[in-house]
Amino acid sequence: MSTPSEAELEFVDDVAVFFAREGLPLIAGRVIGWLLISDPEEQSAGQLADVLRVSRSSISSATRLLTPSGLVEGVRRRGERQEYFRIAADGWSRMVAGRYAKTAAFRELTEVGLRVLAGSAPERRERLAGVHQLYQFLERELPALWDRWEAYRAAAESPGGKDTPGPGATVAGTSAAVTPGTCTSPAGTSGTGTSGAGAAGKGTE
Repeated sequence: MSTPSEAELEFVDDVAVFFAREGLPLIAGRVIGWLLISDPEEQSAGQLADVLRVSRSSISSATRLLTPSGLVEGVRRRGERQEYFRIAADGWSRMVAGRYAKTAAFRELTEVGLRVLAGSAPERRERLAGVHQLYQFLERELPALWDRWEAYRAAAESPGGKDTPGPGATVAGTSAAVTPGTCTSPAGTSGTGTSGAGAAGKGTE
């Protein structure tokens, strides 16, 4: 395994800061960042610890946090006892799909709240009503968006297809331009992303 360049380590830290704003620990975000660009793509806990300059126990905690979402997966090689970690082939899609699946549940929860406030002044109901409208919209629109993503991916992976269709490109079976999906936390949480975060330092645990 080659020694990562400073530019690569800066990218890893930038990924960590991005996900820290979503509530993910910095070390978990750094694991994601390195696994996105590592060579080879499968990394042992020891390799991750060496590159990220943290303890193996920190790597163990991070991978335990990341694997349930399906984004990061552990694999074993025949004849070897140690486990290797990598970004799952469809891990990001599964992670986002899991968040989309919870949209209806939160919409139902907002309806409960609106019933609780049924006799309240309109201005008191306004905040919750706005959230309810948003989740109604998402529940209605996200399935179509997901279908477009699947068509987009299928077109990109088909023989003779382009690996990375350009922004706004249309794909077979769709009538609208492809719209990028939402980014959510790999640990299964989502946040506004508005809180500031300092740069992830080398050796942060």
